[in-house]
Amino acid sequence: MAPANPNYSDILATTIENRSRQLADNVTNNNAILKKLSMRGNIKTFSGGTKILQEMQYAENSNAGWYSGYDILPVGVSEVISAAEYSIKQAAVPVVCSGLEMLQNAGKERMIDLLEGRLTNAEATMQNLIAEGLYSDGTAAGAKQIDGLQAAVDLTPAVGSYGGIDPATFTFWRNYANDTSGLDSSTIQGAFNTAWANLVRGSDMPDLIMVDNSMWTLYVESLQALQRFTSPDTGDLGFPSVKFMGADVVLDGGIYQHSRTGAPAGTAYFLNTKYIHYRPHSDRNMVPLSPNKRYATNQDAEVQIIGWAGNLTCSGRMFQGVIDNNA
Repeated sequence: MAPANPNYSDILATTIENRSRQLADNVTNNNAILKKLSMRGNIKTFSGGTKILQEMQYAENSNAGWYSGYDILPVGVSEVISAAEYSIKQAAVPVVCSGLEMLQNAGKERMIDLLEGRLTNAEATMQNLIAEGLYSDGTAAGAKQIDGLQAAVDLTPAVGSYGGIDPATFTFWRNYANDTSGLDSSTIQGAFNTAWANLVRGSDMPDLIMVDNSMWTLYVESLQALQRFTSPDTGDLGFPSVKFMGADVVLDGGIYQHSRTGAPAGTAYFLNTKYIHYRPHSDRNMVPLSPNKRYATNQDAEVQIIGWAGNLTCSGRMFQGVIDNNA
């Protein structure tokens, strides 16, 4: 059965359409990881294909070397570039209005008030869904979830496959991991120092350290008062942060420490965001799945669905690290 007033259906569709860009921006700006990736220019859409390819340099040019005078220079083919491949993951949040609700909210302004509330809720739900996915291992919901940090920065980095590459064979595709326990305010600095030393290559170094409440507390307690420097790029935007070796240490928990959307309990992710990429599809980045009207076949109701497709990718796993204090 068609809705009681088709004009309200048009309002529902166009209101979601108008807010889709705002939703994509809000998802980025309300997450410290995505905000950092945005600042680096590492939020890049893709337009098609069965997989998301993330190019990488995995070896040096074997032709490089010293020579003198008329020495013959090697010019053989040197394979130095490859690509990791990632599945396209999808997410959706439906927004539903019944015919009765449309009648009860007669008038354009009242209908928009109804939609504002439901769209605000849908946006918050999508933000939480993406935030949860950023920390996931990609196995939830039948492996339909984003391949998040627990996949990219694994506690057993030499086991399994990530991005279609086997780290047991290709050692460059292993992240740093410290699966430990018993860290306190007197030992956490040492653990951070060791992780840092294992992740620096010249000017390549971690620039973002995401921690949960417990690791945040240990780290802050380990600092002297004069060492508590906040970062204006993150702290002023609403992300509590301090510094470690110039990297932002960001609390991703707070009052949501027991929820599914923050950093996992007892963890600190050392991220070099130069090599991490957020890859939404250019035609499915927080937009209505279809601008057409969607009706229930046996109900007086209409549904509009906000959709997203893409994945989190990595082009340099060796530059990422994790400390887990739960062993």
